[in-house]
Amino acid sequence: MKILYSAIATIFFILTLLIDQAHAYIGPGAGFAFISSFFVIFLTFVLALFSILAWPLRFLYRSLRHRKDKTSNINRAVVLGLDGLSPEIIERMMDDGLLPNFSRLGKEGYYSPLRTTTPPISPVAWSSFQTGVNPGKHNVFDFLNRDPKTHLPLLSFSRIEKPGKSFKIGKYSFPLSRPRITLLRKSKPFWQILGERGIFSTVLRVPVTFPPEKFRGHLLSAMGAPDLKGTQGTFTYYTTRNDNGGDHTGGFQIKVEKKGGIIESYISGPENSFLKKPEEMKIPFSIKPIPGQKEARISIDGNSFNLKQGKYSDWIRFSFKVFPGVKVRGIGRFLVRQIEPEFDMYLTPLNIDPENPAMPVSHPFIYSVYLAKLLGSYATLGEAEDTWALNEQVIDENEFLQQCYLLYAERKKMFFQALQKTRKGVCVCVFDTPDRIQHMFFKPSANTQPATENNDTYTTAIKKLYLKMDELLGEVLKELKEKDILLILSDHGISSFKRCFNLNTWLYQNGYLFFKDHKTDDRDFFANVDWEKTSAYGLGMTGLYINQKGREYQGRVRPGEEKERLKKELQNKLADLRDEENGEIAILHVYDTEKIYSGPYQENGPDLIIGCNDGYRISWDSVIGKQAKKVFEDNTKNWRADHSVASDIVPGILFCNRKIEAENPAIIDLAPTILNLFGIKTPSYMDGKAMKIREQGSGNRGQGSGNREQGTGNREQGSGNRE
Repeated sequence: MKILYSAIATIFFILTLLIDQAHAYIGPGAGFAFISSFFVIFLTFVLALFSILAWPLRFLYRSLRHRKDKTSNINRAVVLGLDGLSPEIIERMMDDGLLPNFSRLGKEGYYSPLRTTTPPISPVAWSSFQTGVNPGKHNVFDFLNRDPKTHLPLLSFSRIEKPGKSFKIGKYSFPLSRPRITLLRKSKPFWQILGERGIFSTVLRVPVTFPPEKFRGHLLSAMGAPDLKGTQGTFTYYTTRNDNGGDHTGGFQIKVEKKGGIIESYISGPENSFLKKPEEMKIPFSIKPIPGQKEARISIDGNSFNLKQGKYSDWIRFSFKVFPGVKVRGIGRFLVRQIEPEFDMYLTPLNIDPENPAMPVSHPFIYSVYLAKLLGSYATLGEAEDTWALNEQVIDENEFLQQCYLLYAERKKMFFQALQKTRKGVCVCVFDTPDRIQHMFFKPSANTQPATENNDTYTTAIKKLYLKMDELLGEVLKELKEKDILLILSDHGISSFKRCFNLNTWLYQNGYLFFKDHKTDDRDFFANVDWEKTSAYGLGMTGLYINQKGREYQGRVRPGEEKERLKKELQNKLADLRDEENGEIAILHVYDTEKIYSGPYQENGPDLIIGCNDGYRISWDSVIGKQAKKVFEDNTKNWRADHSVASDIVPGILFCNRKIEAENPAIIDLAPTILNLFGIKTPSYMDGKAMKIREQGSGNRGQGSGNREQGTGNREQGSGNRE
C-alpha cells in the first residue's frame, strides 16, 4: 500500500505542476480544438489511477507472456543513430588514429558500411530502419510527395488538416472537432512490436515519428513535427538595414527603426483560427541597447532580460492570446548579431513549448513535459538546425555551428537520462548534428583528410564533428552493462553538391513537359503547365512522375504498355546524362520503382527515381515543381553537400560492440535484428533479414573491424532494397 500511496502522491505532484499549463490542443495554421485544463487534468488522473489499480493484473499478464516469448540473453539494446555519418571519412580518420573509440569498437566488435535505401534520403531510410520494410510498404518516398488531384507538393510523412464544422459567436468561430494530425508512414515500427510483447522502449528523436503513436514506452517526435506556425521551420530576421531583403526561403525579414535609442517590433505568431477572419497573432517587444556594452535589454510579454551580441539567448517563452483564458505557448532563441551602428537580430523558428505543448510531440503526452521539467526547455521542431538561415545568410557559419551544438547538448542530456532510466528493453536516440553540419561544411577536396591547424573553417568543422561523435561514443561505452548490446548506425553518407540538375527544364526541352500558350513560367508549383499535353514531371529530391491517365488530374499517359514504353525511353535518355558545360556524367542510375519496390503503397511514390552522380543533385527549383532556364547550373547555396544521389555512392555505417555475422548489411535489416535480440521472430511481411549477433565472449576476434575490405560499402550492389 505504501507503494500505491507514493505513486498517487507523485501523480498529484506532477498534475499540480501542470494545472496552469494544459490549455488547448492547437493545430498551428490548421485551427484549434479546445479542451479545458480541468478536463485534461481530471482525465489524466483517472487514467493514472486506473493504471495503478490494474497494475497487479497487468504484471501477471506480462509475466505469462514473457514466459512464452523470452529467449533473449540480453537486458538492453542501445541504438545510437548518427544521421549522415560517412564511412569514407570515418575510415580515413580511424586509419589515422583520430577516432580511438570507433577504432576500438571496430576491432573488438564489428564495423561495416551499411547499405541505405533508394533514394538515400533521411525520411525514407529512417522509415525503413524502424519498420524493416521497403518504401512500397511504409509509404515514405521523399521529403515531398504530390497530390495527384492538383500536382501540388505535399509533405510526405505527416499531415495536419483543419477541423470540419464550427459554430460562431460574435467575432469568434469555434471548431467542433480537433484538427486531424496524421502520420503518413505505414507499417509497424519495431518498438511497437516489442511493446506488444511487454518490452519497454525509449525512442528519442527518430525521424518520421510525428504525430507520436501509442506503444509501451516513451517517445519524443522528430522530423515531421512542425513549428508553432504550422511550418517545418520559419525564422524571423530583424534589421535596420535598407536592403529590401524581406523575402527569404525558410523565413522572413522585418524592417525596424531606432527611435530615441529604442527599437520596437513584434513576434510573429501562428494564425488565430478562432476568429471568423483568421489573423496572425503578435507579441510586441522593445529593445534598448546598453551604452558602452555589446548588449541590449529586451522587454517582452511583461519580462525583461539582456541579450549579448553574438551569443544565443536561452529558450524564451512566448504566450499568444487566442481569446480570454486561452493561450498558445511557444519558445524561441534570439541572436543579436549587431547592435551598432546597424541593428541585426535573428529569431529561431517558434518551437512548440514542450512544457505546454500546443499539440502532442511525445508519447505519452506528458513525457515532453517531464523532460522539460527535468532538463529544461528544448527544441521540438522536427528539423531544428536552421540550415535555411545560413543559406539565406541571415546567420553566418560560426553562428550556425553554435546553434547546432546547443541542440546537440540538449539531445545528449536526454539520451543519457534515458540510458539511466531504461534498465531493460530498448533505448534509441538519433543525433542529426552530423547530417546538418556536413550539408553546410563538406568539402570533398579536404574532408577525407584529417584537418590541421592551417585548414579552413569548413575542414576544421568536419574534423571537430567526427571527433565529437567519437567522444560521444566513448561516454556511451562507459554506460554499457555486460548484457547490453550497442548498435551504432547512420542512415546514409554524404556527397558533394556542386551542380544543380533542373529536371523539369530537361523534360520541357525534350518534349515531355508543356506550358500553356508556349510560355514557360519560372513560378513555383507547376504554374502555367499544360497538363493535357504533359507526359512526365519532376517533384521532390529524386522523383519523376508519369502523368498517368486515371491517376493524375488531367492524366495523359495510359497505364500499361504506353506507360512502360515511356519509362524505358526516359531511363535510356537520362542514364549517363552528361553536363554539357564540363562533360561530366551527372546521372548514374534511373530506378524503376516497380522493380525495386513492392507493397500496397507503391503506387503513391514516383514512377522513376533519379540517382545523381557525386557532385550533382536535383535543383532547388525542380524540387518544388519549378522550371529554370538552363538544364545545369552551379549550386550557389551554403548547402554544399547532399545525399540525394545514387544509393550505392552514399552508404551509411554500422558498428556493434559484439561480432555480427552479416555480409553487406542494410539499414532495412536493423528492425528484424533488434526483434530477434529479444527472441521475437521476424514478421513475414518484413523485407529485412535478421543479422546474427554473437553472444559475449564467443571469440573470432580475427574478424577484426568487420568487413573493412568492403571499402565504402560494395557500391556495385546498389541501394540495399532486397526486393
